[in-house]
Amino acid sequence: MHDLTGFQRDLLYVVTNLDKPHGLAIKEELDDYYESEIHHGRLYPNLDELTEEGLLNKGQADLRTNWYDLTQQAVRKLETRREWEDQHLQEKVPASA
Repeated sequence: MHDLTGFQRDLLYVVTNLDKPHGLAIKEELDDYYESEIHHGRLYPNLDELTEEGLLNKGQADLRTNWYDLTQQAVRKLETRREWEDQHLQEKVPASA
């Protein structure tokens, strides 16, 4: 995960939470999180790169719509990242926070 941008990691987290989402569903989630519009020119090239890196599966819902799903490699990377984050947060964040 260290070789991904923060935006790419966020894409993976969004896909994790949705059931085979299409690009616009992912975009809507990210628009809400970032509190600004994510442009197609940023979204789709990153989805394609994650697919090429073997972190996303891409399928066709219809002639114009693709869906995305995490690969097992992505799941493992997210789990490892989460463990790393938890380890570092436990060291610095008080239990009452």
